[in-house]
Amino acid sequence: MSKSDTESEKLDRERQGASARRRRGLSIQSTVLVMLLAVSVTSNVLVGVIGYVNATDSLRDAAFQRLIEVRDSRTREVERLFSTIERTIVVHSRGQSVIDATGAFSAAMQQLDDGELDDEQLQALTAYYDEVFGPALGESTGSAVDPSAFVPTDPAARYLQVHYTAPHADFAAAISVDDAGDGSEWSAVHARYHDYFRSMTEFLDYEDVLLIDERGVVVYSAFKGVDLGTNLLDGPYRLSNLAAAYDTAVGGNLLGEVTFTDIEDYPPSLNLPAGWAVTPIGRDGEVIGAMAVELPLDRISGVMTAGGDTSEGGLGETGEAYLVGIDGLMRSPSRLLVSDANAFAEASLAAGTSPEIVDLAVARGTTVGVQPVRTEAAAAAIAGQSGTIIANDYLGRDSLAAYGPVNIDGIDWVVVAEIDTAEAFAPVTAFTRNLVISSAVLALVVSVLSLLLARVFVSPLRRLARAAQRIAAGESGVTVDAGSSDELMSVSTAFNDMSRSLQVKAELLDEQQAESERLLRALMPEPVIRRYRDGDQTIAEDHVDVSVLYADIMGFEAFSRDRGSEATLETLNELVRQFDEAGAPFGVEHVRTTTKGYLASCGLTVPRIDNARRMVDYAIELTRIVDRFSAQWGVSLALRAGIDLGEASSGLVGRAHMVYDLWGDAVNLAFRLQAERVESGIFVTDRLAEGLPANVRLVEAGVISTAEGEQKVWRVELEPAT
Repeated sequence: MSKSDTESEKLDRERQGASARRRRGLSIQSTVLVMLLAVSVTSNVLVGVIGYVNATDSLRDAAFQRLIEVRDSRTREVERLFSTIERTIVVHSRGQSVIDATGAFSAAMQQLDDGELDDEQLQALTAYYDEVFGPALGESTGSAVDPSAFVPTDPAARYLQVHYTAPHADFAAAISVDDAGDGSEWSAVHARYHDYFRSMTEFLDYEDVLLIDERGVVVYSAFKGVDLGTNLLDGPYRLSNLAAAYDTAVGGNLLGEVTFTDIEDYPPSLNLPAGWAVTPIGRDGEVIGAMAVELPLDRISGVMTAGGDTSEGGLGETGEAYLVGIDGLMRSPSRLLVSDANAFAEASLAAGTSPEIVDLAVARGTTVGVQPVRTEAAAAAIAGQSGTIIANDYLGRDSLAAYGPVNIDGIDWVVVAEIDTAEAFAPVTAFTRNLVISSAVLALVVSVLSLLLARVFVSPLRRLARAAQRIAAGESGVTVDAGSSDELMSVSTAFNDMSRSLQVKAELLDEQQAESERLLRALMPEPVIRRYRDGDQTIAEDHVDVSVLYADIMGFEAFSRDRGSEATLETLNELVRQFDEAGAPFGVEHVRTTTKGYLASCGLTVPRIDNARRMVDYAIELTRIVDRFSAQWGVSLALRAGIDLGEASSGLVGRAHMVYDLWGDAVNLAFRLQAERVESGIFVTDRLAEGLPANVRLVEAGVISTAEGEQKVWRVELEPAT
């Protein structure tokens, strides 16, 4: 090859490379720049319009989403508060202190019915109503009041109000008195039980706690208001929401049921709003009265106002969440009234609210039961709907609102969360201004926009990144199409293969987790599982007043002697399964099982005041199960069980091989009760027998030595099978 040929080929290659570079530039960068120059003005206008619309929509959607979250969270908190109140008063009403107090107060009240006030006492009571209660009630209602209409006529009510209501200027002073020193039986009962109910009002924030006997008489009041001693059926407050709730609760004759009332003006509270939760009180299955607690309005208001800091509750500077009753009146305070009463008055009057209502709300310092809410959001929520809307609020301001009902038995409330549109859309103005400026700059430097071509090349990678984020968030089965490039197609194929592999592994992990969960629930109670998951190294708990059963199946070893180990184990497992299923209705918890015995308890993780009766009933059911098994297999098996009531400890034993176990004096004594007997039957200790009802027939079966000395052993007599 000649030197001239070599130089010619080199020049040809350089020309071809330059031509290729020119073609690449014209086909990508230059063409795009020309296109951008041609459409820059149009695109700027379109971007501005679209940006404005999208920003408005995005802000509206974000605001609605925030309002929905606030609405739902406030609804849950209010429902949780009422659920807590319901459970709390049911527990208290079933307590022996409340039951005994109701009977004692009622009996002491009836003793006072035979007495009469002397002239000095009668004058003091009349002066209290004429000079204290009547004027205060008139000032609160804004109208004249006849105090004589509220003076009690019953001797007992007069007597109590003379000694406990009239002497005190306010409720705080009245609740601090334990004994008026009058020497009456009622005062003696009051001195014994008042601290219990006073603590209830202080720790649970109740406005008041009342005890009402079966006659409808308020035999006790923590704050000693003018309703003390009055009869809710025919007295001056017979038309109050408290009287209606008492009638419903006692008329239902269902212990453990709670009747809630809506918030209404209550005269004994100077006609301020009051709501009640009332539950019957019973003894031996008979209703002997009711306990009524005045709902803690401050706690309800605290829930709706995020503890008084609405701006920290996700509602900005103008937003608020409030409750509305079926009558269209507020059941929680207005944010504006709390922060600026004058501004509230001006806005409310401008919205069409009557001056009388505005003045009353400002005087009371709250809109509860006063401020009307005649808005589209409230009307839709009262109709049972949930949703969002842009409309005027109760103060006439244009607002975004999220609304929905509140699920509380006996109370028809709805919740509305709203924020001014001006605050919600405030960023739109700044966004529009910035968009205009950036569009002007963009028109001047449009050629630089060619850099945006990089988006074309990185968009497949972004799709891969979004897909990876979805997988990281827990989504399975994610696939991606990365484009038509060979390299990107290879990456997307590898990514999709990885995604499918992760999906298979995730499914296997879910199966293993479900199996682990099943095994944990089979081995230990739920509270122990939670502590074990939290990483507790030593899990143990002491229990008092739990009943423990240790049972042995007599004759099982002889029955299984000629059977194989698998058949024996299968038979034992079937019996244990029946034992476990039988325990659920009685609240009995299985602890452990061996071929030598079956250990169970009642009142271990869920305290029960009647666990002794439950355990005996459960042991009787085990006897029936063993009898049915004997009849089915044609063998002679019998149950021998020992039951004790007392202290025990439970926990996880071991490190590498953990076992949930129960130990203590009650366990040891239950084991000895059955181990030291040769005959079948159900044997109980003397201390457990004391907690059994009279219909459980017991016969003495000897004594057993304990650390406290000898203790009687009783055998439960079973009714003959029919």
